Amino acid sequence: MASSFLPRDDEGDDDRDAQLATLRDAAQTRLDALDRDIAELRRDRGADTADDEHDPEGVTLSSEWARLAGLREDAVRELAEADAAIARRAGGDDGRCADCGRSIPLARLIARPAATRCVECAVRAGG
Repeated sequence: MASSFLPRDDEGDDDRDAQLATLRDAAQTRLDALDRDIAELRRDRGADTADDEHDPEGVTLSSEWARLAGLREDAVRELAEADAAIARRAGGDDGRCADCGRSIPLARLIARPAATRCVECAVRAGG
């Protein structure tokens, strides 16, 4: 296993690896489900009988399309963040703040597994 910037025992490294794998898997699962929903909506939009604009009971296909597209963007971003965190671990840079170079506290990495900034730098950056 690649060493990480933060000193950890083997069990802590395994936990971190498992946490990132879980994060990645969840994002990929969401993305796959959203892609299926979008494909179904695309089929519905092409149907001759899809007169949703006059249905007072439901959302329009356009509204649903916008909602799913936004959720998909979030899932793609989360997947990319998880992949980047996994790559940082493999490269030995896990736990290093991208701005100041100091260690990111373990509690922050547990709360935000793909964090790239320590708390102080994240506050300064507005996130």
